[in-house]
Amino acid sequence: MLRQVAVIGCGMTKFGRHDGKTLLEIMVEASLRAIDDAKIGERDVDAVYVSTMLSGELSNQTALGSALVDQLGLMPAAAHRLENGPASGGSAVKNACMAVASGFCDLVLVTGGEKMRHISGDRITDLISTMVHPTAEYVHGVTLPALAAMFTRLYMHRYGLKREHLAKVAIKNHANALKNPYAHIHQPITIEGILYAKEAEVNNPLVADPLRLFDCCPVTDGAASVVLCAAEIAKEFCDTPVIVAGLGQATDTLAVHEREDPTLLKAVQVASQKAFKMAKLTPADMDLAELHDAFTILEIAESEDSGFFAKGTGHKALEEDVTSLGGKLPINPSGGLKARGHPVGATGVAQIVELTWQLRGEAGGRQVQGAEKAYCCNFGGFGNNVISFVLTRRN
Repeated sequence: MLRQVAVIGCGMTKFGRHDGKTLLEIMVEASLRAIDDAKIGERDVDAVYVSTMLSGELSNQTALGSALVDQLGLMPAAAHRLENGPASGGSAVKNACMAVASGFCDLVLVTGGEKMRHISGDRITDLISTMVHPTAEYVHGVTLPALAAMFTRLYMHRYGLKREHLAKVAIKNHANALKNPYAHIHQPITIEGILYAKEAEVNNPLVADPLRLFDCCPVTDGAASVVLCAAEIAKEFCDTPVIVAGLGQATDTLAVHEREDPTLLKAVQVASQKAFKMAKLTPADMDLAELHDAFTILEIAESEDSGFFAKGTGHKALEEDVTSLGGKLPINPSGGLKARGHPVGATGVAQIVELTWQLRGEAGGRQVQGAEKAYCCNFGGFGNNVISFVLTRRN
């Protein structure tokens, strides 16, 4: 029988730009904050899971699991480095959970990180695009923004989505990020400023029609970390452990045009259904969600395919402020990838950190009042590898 897993410690660096620091240094910073938060003292850590997508390409360092164990003085802990595109963080948390749940480990550290800001945008776009189908997409110049743009255009045609809905996602998440000291972007925006004003074309240039600058997440440096343990011993370390009540993972066709319905994020559907089934909860039970909004359209689409809203109605829930910080289901109170930032290897771990802070009542000005159950979705590739989690507060 699998054991329950608890989050007992969290740590993050500020997301943004970390000139003068190496990737390993920012991962050490986040790890030490999580270790301190968990109050594990001299207790042995059984294993360390590191998530990073592009450490070799961008930071000229591989085998980061071993390096992080050494820098933290955690030998002889087992060390792992996981890469699963932008879902690397979720993969690391999932594998760490399985190690604890199986009884193989009692105490595990998970740290995700990426340094990306020192590289040109063209180079980053190309490296990220190596996730797409190599012969059906990549060789023809298909990028992730291009896929997101075509996805958005089809959504607009099929469901009546408008540019104003995309702008509302960005405006909401920028407002939330202003309340998050760890967020990359602290910049309020208005619909007039990014869509209607004379200078909107300059402020919000086209990236891939119909997506503009403020529809896309920034390129970000940063790291996030959690400490996990068996729930049965969690109270030894903290008064308010957060339980990983459910998790799920699923894949979908790599080439987007080969999907039966390109607007349907099937892997999101399956992963979320698995997570809710394991937790014995439903989407209606959730008090908040962190969704992978690398592009504004994805928050809307994932909110539907995760089970919160019927297909084609997510933008209507947005119109009605259901997903605002004071709404019935706040989505991305952290600011999301759109404004908190997206250091690709750290994002899935950062989602768990945010949910844990929310469930412990430690999210400051962006706190969702009375939050007891929460969901997150870490989206790999263009929806071809997705990991979902359900977390609950344990008193």
